[in-house]
Amino acid sequence: MAKLLQSNPRSAEATKAEEFESLKKKIHSKLVDKLDLTRVGDLQGDTLRREIRLVVEHLCDTEETLLNRIERERLIEEVLDETFGFGPLEMLLKDPTISDILINGPKHTFVERRGRLERASIEFRDNAHLLQIIDRIVSKVGRRCDETCPMVDARLPDGSRVNAIIPPLALDGPSVSIRRFGSNPLKLEDLLNYKAFTPEMVMLLEGAIKARLNIVICGGTGSGKTTLLNTLSSFISNEERIVTIEDAAELQLQQEHVVRLETRPPNIEGRGAVTATDLVKNALRMRPERIIIGECRGSETLDMLQAMNTGHEGSMTTIHANTPRDGIARLETLIMMSGFDLPIKALRQQIASAVNLIIQANRLQGGKRRVTHITEVVGMEQDTVIMQDIYHYQQEGIDEHGKARGHFVATGIRPKFMEKLESAGVRLPASAFRQRTMLLDY
Repeated sequence: MAKLLQSNPRSAEATKAEEFESLKKKIHSKLVDKLDLTRVGDLQGDTLRREIRLVVEHLCDTEETLLNRIERERLIEEVLDETFGFGPLEMLLKDPTISDILINGPKHTFVERRGRLERASIEFRDNAHLLQIIDRIVSKVGRRCDETCPMVDARLPDGSRVNAIIPPLALDGPSVSIRRFGSNPLKLEDLLNYKAFTPEMVMLLEGAIKARLNIVICGGTGSGKTTLLNTLSSFISNEERIVTIEDAAELQLQQEHVVRLETRPPNIEGRGAVTATDLVKNALRMRPERIIIGECRGSETLDMLQAMNTGHEGSMTTIHANTPRDGIARLETLIMMSGFDLPIKALRQQIASAVNLIIQANRLQGGKRRVTHITEVVGMEQDTVIMQDIYHYQQEGIDEHGKARGHFVATGIRPKFMEKLESAGVRLPASAFRQRTMLLDY
């Protein structure tokens, strides 16, 4: 037998892993039987975990297994994670270097670190185990994921966004995508250190926020739109009343006077849905000074533009688009999708009068995230929305590590909205707009 194990070490390793999982399942089952639920309800947080840890340690001692100290500690932590946390996911959620967690069925998990995808070592026992973890995540925010509602958007306690889709729609088992948002959101200094933009660009954006310009942030999936929106919101005064509207709450605003609203999916009978459009209409009755929509993706777009045009200056939102010009086209498409039959000229006039500034965020090759355009919406000329770039990022090529390299450029154009900035007491030096290369990002 020893020779057989020696000749096939992978088989021995697999056998040991199966025994470990079997032992973990056995101890977890005993723990559930042993727990006094009435007493558990009286304990909170760390105190509860400490008390249960003592019970798990005692259960480990009663098992006749040959575990070394490291294996025993790992077993205890995993049993506690199964009991109070999100099972195997806990190990990944504790790793601050991971930005995305992608689960394709119980046996295939991938993570993104520093812009690159790699295979993770964790596995779930089976589909039922993964479904149990999904249910634990979505039930914490009052949602469900089952055969009648096989797709769901939710969030983790730290604000990370979760999307889950399960069979029969997902053919190879439940699929989960987690976009991480750490408990300590990236600050302005962090983005400057990462060269996401330049100090001159920050001065302009800070002035635009303080002067209550309406801003649309464009970008593709994973380009950093929400992070940028969080960062820019830090320039908003604490004296202003802000209402945020999201499908799954991700924004982490630092102001004191924030009202957070979240949409609600329909119940099992197909009733009770509350859409972003409903929340925007309700927000207008809540005396907001700024409205921030996490992402415009439907009929709420027209309501948002009307709010920007009717006394709620300084409002912000994000949309999916690859360039500022595409962003204008995307706004048009979203309004038309809502069923309103507006003439194209009237529609563009609405956009041109509502939106002052478009910020384009892109994820470049190799995982770098950059603000590639800061573009002013000047107005209308016949049927065309006129825009001008104030700053933009110019990519030069790829470095030896496969990452994009380039530089930021000031176009030399002084924005038309400078009068608004000066009226709000914001003074920017003329040198900030002088045509030049501002910063190399390599």
